[in-house]
Formats: sequence, structure tokens, C-alpha cells
Amino acid sequence: MRTHLRLPALAIVTILMVAACSSAASTGAPAATGGASVAPSSGGGASTAPSAAGSESAAPSAAAAVPTPEPAKACAQSSDANAMQMWERSGGNKGMVDILVCAWNAANPTKPINLSYIVHTEMVAKIAQGVASGDVPDLMGMDLIYAPQFENAGQLVDITDQSKDWSELADVSPGHKTVATFNDRLYGVPLYADVSALFYNKDLFTKAGLDPNKPPTSLAEIRSYADKITALGNGVTGYYLPGNCAGCNIFTVGPLMWASGATIEANKCGDEPLVGDGVKAVDQWARDMVAAKNVPEGARAETGATFAEQFGTGKIGMMGTGNFNIVLARDQMKDHPFQFGISLLPGTEAGKYASFIGGDLVVIPKGSKRVDDSLAFMHYLLNDTQQVELYAKALNLPTRTDPKLTDNQYYKAEPLMGDVAKALAVGKTPYSLTFFEQINDPAGPWLQQLQKAYYTTDPLDQVINDAKTAMKAISCK
Repeated sequence: MRTHLRLPALAIVTILMVAACSSAASTGAPAATGGASVAPSSGGGASTAPSAAGSESAAPSAAAAVPTPEPAKACAQSSDANAMQMWERSGGNKGMVDILVCAWNAANPTKPINLSYIVHTEMVAKIAQGVASGDVPDLMGMDLIYAPQFENAGQLVDITDQSKDWSELADVSPGHKTVATFNDRLYGVPLYADVSALFYNKDLFTKAGLDPNKPPTSLAEIRSYADKITALGNGVTGYYLPGNCAGCNIFTVGPLMWASGATIEANKCGDEPLVGDGVKAVDQWARDMVAAKNVPEGARAETGATFAEQFGTGKIGMMGTGNFNIVLARDQMKDHPFQFGISLLPGTEAGKYASFIGGDLVVIPKGSKRVDDSLAFMHYLLNDTQQVELYAKALNLPTRTDPKLTDNQYYKAEPLMGDVAKALAVGKTPYSLTFFEQINDPAGPWLQQLQKAYYTTDPLDQVINDAKTAMKAISCK
């Protein structure tokens, strides 16, 4: 793994990162996704999320107006000369971040936080320049998928020793912890989480003669169920695969491969990408689903811009999507209500599941003058009380996997939240310094491989080998 990433290079790739986040934005992945998040005020995507910005693949023209991020809520701002400064990217889960900072400020009036949202497209360059000049915020919310690049560049404060007695770290979201760790040292904790899961329309299940309380447990069952649902006609299809969105696919199809025992990305030069029979098995399954017309034709053009709106139409039997879709679907279905359930994304073998964990980390930029106070805020977020009374109460996911955190009055009132929270225990987040180039680039090898699987009859072995070669080359640049 490279041991140094120069600041100019980090600034130069800002535009690439923007494309990655916006591609994953509609997924909630890190902004896979990865992940920024569409999370409702979610999440997310990831992010990822999250923001449903679609799949921009280029920077705006110089003449294009620079968007102004929405300001933080009044209770998350402070003019106190002693206030800590916190930056968070726009396009993420603003509702949740506002809630967290407002709660901190109410509980800590002598060391408040002044929260500022930075336009997502400017965030990476701004922090890189700040580190170089010493003008950095005290703490920062960061799209989790890009944390390894900042850690590798030595631009974040190592919190390993200061947090060694935090018992909550034992069950923190595994995806967040993975990308917050570099060379066995910890650099951040979760700010919020988005996860991918299998949403299914119980009304369509019933109409197709399926048990609405028994979601599929394998890819073969998804295919079988989808055939019956598609046969209902009237524009109904059994499944949704986003045909032109790299981030959406790593958020929702990537877990199908992981659950089938596959490895997708090359973490570093020398690693082998697209390893395991699960890659070809999922490619073949998806090709068969498209050929059987179990996927709507319009999904071929899906860039991510309308991805989060598909399930709420009531015309899709099943689809991989994120926790943010609970709120979005309920809002959409006011004119056409239907019952739906949430399960985990399965693999080829019944009972094997996986999920993409997206969202944001909270980190401390190198040069922060308030490290101890920033650490106190990080620890505050992990506390049982905050996990329930802030995250769960707002119908967001906890960022820890302890089952007691989902056994709360808020999730009992909305049982689907408890169902989707189970994805945290089987989730993962890719760890790579070249995530955009390998995975989220709209013209990159990940999406090209999937599109050839979905829409051509090219031999899958060749399709996978071509993508493998390209991803290996990228990982060694």
C-alpha cells in the first residue's frame, strides 16, 4: 500500500471523488456509498449516500453556479468564541447531523460546536488545503469510503490510544471501523450509517401466491419469486437492477457477491479483484433475470437519479436498496398504499447474507486545536443513550450492533427499522485507495463488467477477466 499521498494529488482527485459520491448518492452508500446518503432527514452514500444526486461523472463547468449548502439548524450553530468548528459535507444525512450537534450543544454549553456544511464537491480540496495551511476545523464529518486516503496521507489525528478504554468500540459498525482503521490504528468513529437490504412488496407477494411473511433466502428463490411476480403483468416486475449506476450496484449487487463468497475490489497493489465463483454466479443470475424480463426495461438507463424512487411506485416486487427507503417509500405510497417487508440480501447459498455499510465518519483533522473536546464528542455519539434517544428516535440506524440498541420504543412503533438494522451485523465497507477508479467511476471496470453481464451474451469468463485486469492495473497506479 502506498505510504504517502501528496496534498496536490488529493486536491486534483476532488472531481473524481465527487463523481463517486454522486454515483453512490442515490444508494446511501459510500457513497459507494460508496457512500453519501439519501437518508431521510434519512441517511447515509453512502451517503453514499446518499443525496439522490444521480451519477455525475464530471465537474460542473466553470460557468456553472456553485450550490450553496443549506445552513445548519440554529441550535447546531454557535458564535461563542470558544466554540469548536465542525465541517460536514452537504448531500449527506443533514437531519441526523443537525440533531447530534444540537444535542451536544444543549448538554455542553461551555464547549459548543459550530457546524458548517461544505459543498460536497469542494470538501476534499478544502480540507486538503486546510491541512497544508494549518487552517482546519476541530472535527469533521467525512464520507467513510474516502477515509483510507486521508489516513494514508497522514492528515487525520490517530485516536487509538485516547479511545482504548471506550467499551462501545467493541460493537461499533464493522464497515465504519474497517475504513477508520489504518495500519492497526484508529482514526474515527461512525457519524451515521446507511445499509443495503432487500425490500419486498408484500401485496405483490400475496397476489403472486407467495407467502408475504417469507422473503427469499437465496438468489435462486429471488429468481423463482420474481418469475411469479412478473407474471402478474400490468407493468409489474419482480426485481430492480440499476443498469447505469456504478454506486447503486456496489451498494446492492456487491452484497450478493459477498454473500456468495466473492471478493470484489483490490484493496492494494498485488491484490486479486473479482475473486471467487460468486462473481460469475451473480453475473449469470442477473443476466437471466434481465432476459426473463424480471427487471423493467427502463432500469437499463438508471444512473442513480431515480433509483431511490423505484420501490415506492408499488410496481417492483423486490429490490436491493437502503434504510432511507423506509421513509421515502412511505411518503410515496400515500396515493397507493401497500405493505412491504425488509430482509437481508442473500447469496447463492440459502441463509448467507451481506450488506454494504455506508454513511459518514467523524474524524479530527491534523492540526485541530481541540483534540480532547473533539474526542469527547466522538465518545458522546457512541453512548447507549445517544444511540437510542438521538439515532433511533429520529428513525435512523444506530452505529453500533448491540441488539439492545434496537430494542426500543421507536423501533417498536416502526418495526421495519429493527429489520433493516440487522444488516449492520453482516455488513462491510470496501477498503481501497482507488475505490473511485475501480468501482464508482461510471466508465470504470466494475460497471462495465456488470453491464456486459446484464445486457450482452459475451462469455462471462472473458467479461470478468477483462474487468479483473483493469482493476488490478488501477490498484497499482
